[in-house]
Formats: sequence, C-alpha cells, structure tokens
Amino acid sequence: MGILWFILIFITLTGHGDAHGPDSCNHEGGLCRVGNCISGEYLARYCFEPIILCCKSLSPTTAKS
Repeated sequence: MGILWFILIFITLTGHGDAHGPDSCNHEGGLCRVGNCISGEYLARYCFEPIILCCKSLSPTTAKS
C-alpha cells in the first residue's frame, strides 16, 4: 500500500502547475535544489512544484575563449 502512495505523490508532483522537470532546468543553466536556493542564486522556476526548485546564478557566467 505504501508504494501506491509514493507513485501517487510522484505523479502528482510531475504533473503539477509550472513544473518543467530537471532536464529543462539544466538545459537553461539552472540546478534543481530541494527546499531553498543557496546564496547567490534565485528561483527561476520549479523542477517539481512546490518542493524541488530550479535555481539559477545571479551573475551570468561567461565562457573564456
């Protein structure tokens, strides 16, 4: 019975609201974090709303040639 609750919660989180998933977050330069973004990052969107956040750096990184 416990596994059914886990599956139900997972399906609910993946299909909820503005959740785009970790692939979308990583592709756009963000990192998925549980709870809060760390210092120097801001909430860009949700990986799995409302628990797992997609955080991006405040200062854009530049590639050196």
